[in-house]
Amino acid sequence: MANVTVYNMEGNEVGTMELNDAVFGVEVNEHLVHLAVVRQLANNRQGTQKAKTRSEVSGGGRKPWRQKGTGHARQGSIRAPQWTGGGVVFAPVPRDYEVKMNKKERRAALKSALTSKVQDNKLVVVDALTLADVKTKEMQKVLTNLKAEKALVITATDDKNVILSTRNIADVQTATPSTINVYDVMKHNTVIVTKDAVASIEEVYA
Repeated sequence: MANVTVYNMEGNEVGTMELNDAVFGVEVNEHLVHLAVVRQLANNRQGTQKAKTRSEVSGGGRKPWRQKGTGHARQGSIRAPQWTGGGVVFAPVPRDYEVKMNKKERRAALKSALTSKVQDNKLVVVDALTLADVKTKEMQKVLTNLKAEKALVITATDDKNVILSTRNIADVQTATPSTINVYDVMKHNTVIVTKDAVASIEEVYA
């Protein structure tokens, strides 16, 4: 069990907490983490791009001028790729970019990502994160107290005040134990997680 310091919203130490090694102390599998990031980015692609090849562009069925004697280069169709309005060579077509990973691999990748943050001292546990009102300024003050920039804030539940207060802060994102993913964990420099959220993560992934 790894011990981490617990902070309050003012950035002061208020105790320690033991993290479950089954989630926060596994052997980091960089290959699985890479696969998980590639999978998420690939699966976010729409794959709806489309351009027409010369066979799909209308018109151009007639040879524009005779083969020889005009002084022009020979041409067979005004829909050939070298013509304005012609077809596209190797035109993109709609496709599915989906990359598959099984559930066991996805869980292992997330554990590896969380463990790497613990090893780099980039996982900050706070005893509670509660805001009385929606105030970006207050949330920014909390982040400053915790010396966190480009942070992923994980709360146990969808806390409306925290979510809305964070929305306008650049490079800061919120998540819950059910919505965290490898890409967001690795993308942000610091992961701020509440004690309740740690318990929820351990309950699901341990």
